[in-house]
Amino acid sequence: MLQGKRILLGVTGGIAAYKSAELVRRLRERGADVQVVMTAAAREFVAPLVFQALSGRTVRTDLWDSAAEAAMGHIELARWAELVLVAPATADFLARLAGGRADDLLATLCLATAAPIAVAPAMNQRMWANPATVANVERLRQRSVHILGPGEGGQACGEVGEGRMLEPNELADCLQELLPGAGPLRGRRVLITAGPTRERIDPVRFISNRSSGKMGFAVAQAAREAGADVVLVSGPVALATPPGVRRVDVESAEAMLAVVQREVDQADIFISTAAVADYRPARPAEQKIKKHSEHLQLEMERTVDVLASVAARPRRPFVVGFAAETESVEQNARAKLLKKNLDMIAANEVGHTKGFDCEDNHLIVLWRAARRDLGSGPKLQLARELVRLIAESYAASADANARGEAQA
Repeated sequence: MLQGKRILLGVTGGIAAYKSAELVRRLRERGADVQVVMTAAAREFVAPLVFQALSGRTVRTDLWDSAAEAAMGHIELARWAELVLVAPATADFLARLAGGRADDLLATLCLATAAPIAVAPAMNQRMWANPATVANVERLRQRSVHILGPGEGGQACGEVGEGRMLEPNELADCLQELLPGAGPLRGRRVLITAGPTRERIDPVRFISNRSSGKMGFAVAQAAREAGADVVLVSGPVALATPPGVRRVDVESAEAMLAVVQREVDQADIFISTAAVADYRPARPAEQKIKKHSEHLQLEMERTVDVLASVAARPRRPFVVGFAAETESVEQNARAKLLKKNLDMIAANEVGHTKGFDCEDNHLIVLWRAARRDLGSGPKLQLARELVRLIAESYAASADANARGEAQA
């Protein structure tokens, strides 16, 4: 997957910079074209000539290089990169990146590029745990910067703990997962919802459901593997974000709808796997409800249907729904398909030991005039099969729409 990929490797001033030379070798072995950019501090640890020999490219080091900048070289590099990896990424660089600084060539490139950015932190374990670093890393995560590591173990200072840069082979493996493959959804943006929502009763209680989000996260990973640019809108779950996926966390159905409405205009395909609450308390209490009586009555009101609202848009994406049913699975799913005017729906049986919070699932995929039983299996395996069907149906739909427009 790295064959011919253009990777810009930023090297900052940490002792782990010596590992970056090996990283260049590993990336080149996998077919990548690597351009190294070094900070001034990095040159105190490793000579630029080392990286030039390994990469076959002149190492860039200075924002004020008059020869390179005669043609706006930093912008040219920012456009050239398909992925930017900073390894090692020191605490200082993470702080500058989080602050939006552009005070050297590498930081400026990170601001100017549209490519995904990944950082491999490397620092003393106390520096990594410092609240300032924790806050900077969280801010970068919110901006969809991929944080690779750090690992745990012995450090150059003699301490032991979290803060070691991941090994070159580990980082090379991570990049293969971050870069989109040449799959059937390459160049397409897929918007996915996953997990449960929580509807507030009072400041400490909420109504929710048993969805773990595992199926939705598997679909997000499968769509990314198929080459898509994936945005995952997730309710409260305890799952790691699939590599290369941009994740937006929400809590309520209202919040999920707001994010979906913000993102859907850029989506080619919308896949609704989330178990969105159908009802919410009409008047959530401002303070914790006390036990004053033997019974408590809650007045409930309907939430807005996220899936139906997307399907009803005048210029909508290809819309795929999920139906989690406890009985009459296929019949109920087909009714939902027709009622909400979906392009496709995936149905599965849930309840007790089925569907929710399990590693396996059983999916039946329905179209208006067709069905496909994908059988039982691990959720990721089923997700890959589902994404393949979605890609085929989306392509057929796009071709049909193009022919219709040409005839009109």
